[in-house]
Amino acid sequence: MMKKQLHKVTEQFIHDNGVVFTLLRSGASAQLCGWIDMIVSFVFFAFLDATPWLSTATGAFVGGVFNCIINYRFTFHAHDVAWRAVITKFIFVWVGSLLLNSFGTQILYYMVRDWHWLKFTVGLSDDGIFLVARLFVSLVVSLAWNFLLQRNFVFRQSRIDQYILRVLDAMGIKERKQCKQN
Repeated sequence: MMKKQLHKVTEQFIHDNGVVFTLLRSGASAQLCGWIDMIVSFVFFAFLDATPWLSTATGAFVGGVFNCIINYRFTFHAHDVAWRAVITKFIFVWVGSLLLNSFGTQILYYMVRDWHWLKFTVGLSDDGIFLVARLFVSLVVSLAWNFLLQRNFVFRQSRIDQYILRVLDAMGIKERKQCKQN
């Protein structure tokens, strides 16, 4: 009995397009891709001595690629939306996210890195201050920008899709026909 219920909930989590399960899948995808983003950015900052901006941008790029793939297939089940339109819309939203995360982290890091109480009372190093700034900015951007635009624009058919596809066709970026395997 318990196994049947677990199977039912698992199936709903994976396939149900209701608001609750879409939100849960979105949270799982965001969490996974957020961790990928954070790990990459922290490695670039702490071990490769990159600037906060470059570290954040690199993490956002890697996390963004994973996020688009997972959200298209798993989170929003956007199979009825042309993948070329999805990628184009995702890139626009992702560039905005990249800029907000990168410059937001840079600004917040430089605003608070010399706060005496953070270093001496709380005991944060520059790496710790970067991590806190990165986490704070990432949370704000992911909720106020990424989720809302992905749910309501990127992974849904919209009136702009037809124009995106026309421009991509004119640029020679056409959808390849899949060959059927015998």
